[in-house]
Amino acid sequence: MDFEELVQAMGDLDEDTVVEILEKVMEDGGSQAGEAMAACQKGMDLVGEQFQAGDYFVGDLIYAGELMTTAVGILKDALVSSDSGSTKTKMILCTVKDDLHDIGKNIVRSMLEAGGFEVMDLGIDVPAEDIVKAAKENNIHIIALSGVLTLAIDSMKATVDAFTAAGMRDQVKIIIGGAPVSEDAMRITGADEFAHDPQKTVRTCNEWAKLF
Repeated sequence: MDFEELVQAMGDLDEDTVVEILEKVMEDGGSQAGEAMAACQKGMDLVGEQFQAGDYFVGDLIYAGELMTTAVGILKDALVSSDSGSTKTKMILCTVKDDLHDIGKNIVRSMLEAGGFEVMDLGIDVPAEDIVKAAKENNIHIIALSGVLTLAIDSMKATVDAFTAAGMRDQVKIIIGGAPVSEDAMRITGADEFAHDPQKTVRTCNEWAKLF
């Protein structure tokens, strides 16, 4: 299987080729599903590079997210079964209060689920108290907060503070992601990590999953 072709097809947003290759991968039950997923993620890196270079636009990112969701849908059964039926790590994902964007969140969700996480997606414009409540009721220790607007930083800080006020801060790991986040934003909000790309989010959450 030529996974470099899959990387390029994903980067070119060539849906027909992506689907054709992935369906071939699944013909034997998906023994190479992991490699195919990694190739799709590399392709998404190419999309990000094209966007940063000004060659792709927001509409292309939306389409890339939809294409990634399609890819995960094709590979999902094989990716899950290849994990030996082990218990999936639960985590929370949402766009914080006062932010209604969900493109990036949905891409991250697809990749987290492909990586074996059970993602509780709380949606968009989610108040801090709702996130804390969901974490407490479902015994969840990994929280991913998304936002695109600059004011999302305030809501992310409010969420971290809410976990502290609830006496739960040392029981959870919190990663923030989206356009306005940075190392400074991580310090301001009190989060444990930040990410501009889904790949870093998945890697970070995989490391944290070993702690709980």
